[in-house]
Amino acid sequence: MNIQTLIEAKVKEGFLSLYDVEIPTVEFQATRKDFEGDITVVVFPLLRYKKGNPAQIGEDIGGYLVQHVNEIKAFNVVKGFLNLVIDDSFYVHLFSNIYQDASYGSVAQGSDAIMVEYSSPNTNKPLHLGHVRNNLLGYSVAEILKASGKKVYKTQIINDRGIHICKSMLAWKKYGNGETPESTGLKGDKLVGNYYVKFDQEYKKEIAQLIASGTSEEDAKKQAPLLLEAQDMLRQWESGDEETVALWKMMNGWVYDGFDITYKNMGVDFDTLYYESDTYLLGKDVIAEGLTKGVFFKKEDGSVWCDLTDEGLDEKLVLRSDGTAVYMTQDIGTAIQRVKDYSDINGMVYTVGNEQDYHFKVLFLILKKLGFSWAAQLYHLSYGMVDLPSGKMKSREGTVVDADDLMVEMANTAKAISQELGKLEGYSDTEKEELYRIIGLGALKYFILKVDPKKRILFDPKESVDFQGNTGPFIQYTYARIQSILRKADFEHADISISEIDLHSKEKELVKQLALYPEVVQQAASNFSPALIANYTYDLVKEFNSFYQNVSILGEENETKKIFRVQLSNKVADTIKNAFLLLGIQVPERM
Repeated sequence: MNIQTLIEAKVKEGFLSLYDVEIPTVEFQATRKDFEGDITVVVFPLLRYKKGNPAQIGEDIGGYLVQHVNEIKAFNVVKGFLNLVIDDSFYVHLFSNIYQDASYGSVAQGSDAIMVEYSSPNTNKPLHLGHVRNNLLGYSVAEILKASGKKVYKTQIINDRGIHICKSMLAWKKYGNGETPESTGLKGDKLVGNYYVKFDQEYKKEIAQLIASGTSEEDAKKQAPLLLEAQDMLRQWESGDEETVALWKMMNGWVYDGFDITYKNMGVDFDTLYYESDTYLLGKDVIAEGLTKGVFFKKEDGSVWCDLTDEGLDEKLVLRSDGTAVYMTQDIGTAIQRVKDYSDINGMVYTVGNEQDYHFKVLFLILKKLGFSWAAQLYHLSYGMVDLPSGKMKSREGTVVDADDLMVEMANTAKAISQELGKLEGYSDTEKEELYRIIGLGALKYFILKVDPKKRILFDPKESVDFQGNTGPFIQYTYARIQSILRKADFEHADISISEIDLHSKEKELVKQLALYPEVVQQAASNFSPALIANYTYDLVKEFNSFYQNVSILGEENETKKIFRVQLSNKVADTIKNAFLLLGIQVPERM
């Protein structure tokens, strides 16, 4: 039983004993810094059950708690707030349990399994800044769900077919002169992306020529020979034309090799992959079944729809009049296929930008109407755009911020700032480069993940690499500082159990902050929000730095206190490291 649960039970017991009144709940809050105490009972809500002076009721309850709860040694009442002072022995015992728990904050895996989808790129261009936020969110949520006790499958659906893929293929075929990643020295995804841009450039030239010859702009966009060729190539692919399929396989292979490098550098991974070329025909049989059950209806032209007007939405097309699928069709089929492939999953998380909010509302509702019980456990991890000071990105115009280039820029920014601060004397060049990578990537990830996913982000690389404030490098630096303390603590401290000690107020605050970690992990899992982990870690680091500045650690003369403070520092470092692992961020041992 934690202290809050114990106090709540005793407040209820005291209320009944003092006033012969039962109360359903007790409201708590953290004690304000300017008052003495560790936890505060808010008296005002209790006035609904017992009329009177809130200060006097607080005095009555406080006296009862001191008499009946060993852990409460004193109290004070400020207006309608009962501030309780918890005995040091409680926090020493609490820390002892925390310190001895090697997997503190994580829960053993249970039977619940969930699939988390993220990344899901197109194979016509490299990953960009938008993909970075997607990958970091999806990966972190997956790791947080694991820590909360869930079995997790990480997946992505690769958008490897369609007109946009054929545009890159056609441009390479017409203008590529047979060049390859090997012959150019370019990553395969970058090479293919260059031809997506090339297609757009040549397509615009053709439109301009058609307009100059008297064609309307609308007709010119439809009649441009290059677009017609791309559409014909798509038809050839769908009919299984050998030459077209071979080109598609070759160029997609280049892209996959490039993606693998980017994912490795970003520090994300997947357990399973789905390909749109395999899934785009899924769902048609489900639509047929849904028609017989009355979930869908057919219009006069033969198209099939789902009427969602009773749910405040609109009618949604699920099959065209010619019998071809739309994206909704294949998303329905893919969701069902995943549950067939992984029969233990009872929920899915889709990490997709907020421009698809409506799509996922419709998808989840249709799956519920089709009678799938697991549809109630589907979640759209919706996120806002990432902007740069220079403005919005456009893939086809080649103005995107490439993910690989961004990671290199982050390392270079970390290098410039570190050199400016003179923090890396005595490091070898190899050690420095690795540290620049860890700091730069940590800065990028933390800057993105500390923000609520739904909010739009203006990303400034230099602002993110700051050794002060709510940044990744600030937290990494604190971790490295603790490692320095531990290296200097050349006395036995790891296995010594401390049962009784008078705590400094800063020690107590630090233990209280540590004690919140398991609950924060569960909250982050429930809310699918890495921001809760990020900001908890920042608060923990601020609390440690306050402790470090006010309390002597290795200079403490009392051996028991010194050992306790080293153990406390050690556990803070472990918690920082584990919390950052949930965000996909490394911490350096020296900095």
